[in-house]
Amino acid sequence: MSRGLNKVMIIGELGRDPEMRYTPNGKPVTSFSVTTSRSWVNAEGERREDAEWFNVVAWGNLAEICKQHLSKGQQVYVEGRLQTRGWEDQNGKKHYRTELVANEMIVLGERRGAEAAEEAQRSETEFENDEFSF
Repeated sequence: MSRGLNKVMIIGELGRDPEMRYTPNGKPVTSFSVTTSRSWVNAEGERREDAEWFNVVAWGNLAEICKQHLSKGQQVYVEGRLQTRGWEDQNGKKHYRTELVANEMIVLGERRGAEAAEEAQRSETEFENDEFSF
């Protein structure tokens, strides 16, 4: 059997704050949604826009990093693979969900919370301590 390639790379904005939970074995898993957008001009010269939503799942250390550093509206790069899982509800109806299982994440927008405040404070302190030679 030949090998295939299942690799996804997206840049978009978080649609909601990440939600972290733990498996019964204690392994962290974080889920969040990312929207990507594209625009084009159609044959009539009209500008059109479209958005695509991705359900993202991160496991282990990456799950903890995503929960700590990401928030709704933030721009992010996510790389991983697509995985579709299925289940049956109480009424016997089958459901399917396709998710991007992340193996890499890079924050592209501003950092959030304490980390951003700490960075701002550090920059302010460095500015105050600079000596200007005239």
